[in-house]
Order: sequence, then structure tokens, then C-alpha cells
Amino acid sequence: MAANIPIFTLNNGLKIPSVGMGCWTNYSSHKSVYNMCKTALKVGYRHFDTAEMYGNEAAVGQAVRDSGIPRQEIFVTTKLNNDGHHRVRKAFEESLAELNIGYVDLYLMHWPQASRGGLFSAEQNATFVETWKEMEKLLDTGKCKAIGVSNFSIKTLSELLPHVKVVPAVNQVEMHPCLPQEELLQFCKQKGIVMQAYSPLGQGDHRFMPYLEPIAQKYTKSLGKQVSTAQIALSWLVQRGVVVLPKSENEGRMKANIDLIELHDEDMAAVSAIHKKPGMHRSLCGYHSSDGSVFGWSYEKLGWNFKKGGVIS
Repeated sequence: MAANIPIFTLNNGLKIPSVGMGCWTNYSSHKSVYNMCKTALKVGYRHFDTAEMYGNEAAVGQAVRDSGIPRQEIFVTTKLNNDGHHRVRKAFEESLAELNIGYVDLYLMHWPQASRGGLFSAEQNATFVETWKEMEKLLDTGKCKAIGVSNFSIKTLSELLPHVKVVPAVNQVEMHPCLPQEELLQFCKQKGIVMQAYSPLGQGDHRFMPYLEPIAQKYTKSLGKQVSTAQIALSWLVQRGVVVLPKSENEGRMKANIDLIELHDEDMAAVSAIHKKPGMHRSLCGYHSSDGSVFGWSYEKLGWNFKKGGVIS
């Protein structure tokens, strides 16, 4: 039975569950990813987020097929890899074949950067405008229900949007209490773009969790059931209108992560203020190069207001 969680509507009318299972697992085996997705389906998840880059589309697809749940009840996202910008249709067809689930609900441009032969473009726009135009054509195939972007900023969205026929349905970015992305969230809402949060629990860096402990204890007492700091972080994001993509292979944590808590205004404000504490406003992901770049692009080109290491002063 599907979990009782909010369902958001994308700008093309497609419905998307507000909590999905993030399938990035540091390149785990097919069996472990399959078992993770199988368990997630059992406990009520109906939304899975994978990518060609993760190397596990086949495992995700097999879990969906083997579940016995009607395909239309499951929302599946995959992504165009950086080396696929010049071959969008072929890259999509390869992902679709790996998944083997008939169609993809959402196809994202994983990063605005393009790479070819292992090299990243240093050009300001690289190919993402042209890439997007090719992605728009996928909607005519009937095999792709919606398209969107990932890791786009106000800057890169502003470069893209004047050229589109189809406004991205989604922008998936790193978002958590240390990186609330408030300006980007408001920009996307104004453009009709739903935001998704990857690494919503900090990707193993849990430095904001101690600040959530008093809030979790408060709801544990008032609700008469155990409430985790992770539930507080995820509920805060969903109440802001953001789709969350936590990842866990533990059944108990899976169940907790999809059990959202209705937070009071003062608690929403308290979580939103965590990033203002000294040293807290920062990225918690490990893809930052020592020279202040990510996958070949500087923070300036990406439109990210970071110093080296993903810190915001």
C-alpha cells in the first residue's frame, strides 16, 4: 500500500510523490540496489530516483517489474549523464532499455556541464541550451512523461529559460538545513518549477542533526511515538513544497523517512535558521574540487555562491 504523503503536481499536470527513494548508493551491487528498492516498495514508496551515472538503472527497473504494482502507480526518474549531451536520444533509449519499464516519468539533465571523451567543456553555456532542445523532443516519443534539470542555479536557469518551448518541470539540487536554497526555491516557484532535494539528510555529514534533536523530542512527546531528526529535516523540506529523495537500505529508517510530521510555524522557522549559525551555511556533498570547481566548472559559471570546499560565508 502506498504511503500517505503529499502528492505534488508538476507544470504539465503530472503527479509526483513528495518523498522518493534516492538510488545513489556509491555504486553498490545490483542485488543490494534491487533489495533496497524491493523493500522500499513493500513499505510504501512509489517514487524512485536513479541515473545513468549511478550504474544501477537495471536493478531499479527489475524491482519495479517484480513488485507486481501497476506501472502507472510508480514514479521513476532517471538522468542524462554529462557525456550524453551530444547524443540525447540515444542516451535516453539506453537508459530506457536498462530500466525496461516501458517509459520514464521524469528525465533530468543531470548537470549543465557537458563532457566528451572524459573532458568537460569550459565554455560558459557549454551545450545545455542545445541539449535541452533535444530533450524537449523526447516528449513526443510517449516514452518520457516530463523533463527537467538538476544542479541548475538562478544563473543557469536564467540562461536556459528564454530559449525553451517546455519549461523544466523540476530542478533537483542539494538542499538541507545547512543549504536551504531559499532564493532558488522562490525563483523556481515563480517559474512553475518544482524543486527536488538530493542529499536532504546531509549525505553522511550530519552536522545539522543536533540542532533538530530538541524539535524531534518535542514531537516525540506530543505525538506519543518516536520522531527522528531525519523526519524533522524531511518534513521541513516537504512543507516548503520540495520533493525529498532520502536514501536508506535500512527498512526501519525507510519507514521513518516516509512518515512525515506536520511542523508548527515556529519549528519551521527554527530549522530554516540553522544555516545562519557560524560555519553551518555550506554544501555537504563531496564533489567539490580543491580549486573551487565541480566537474570542470567554476562556482561562478555554475552560479553557486560558494567559496572553496562549498562553504558560504
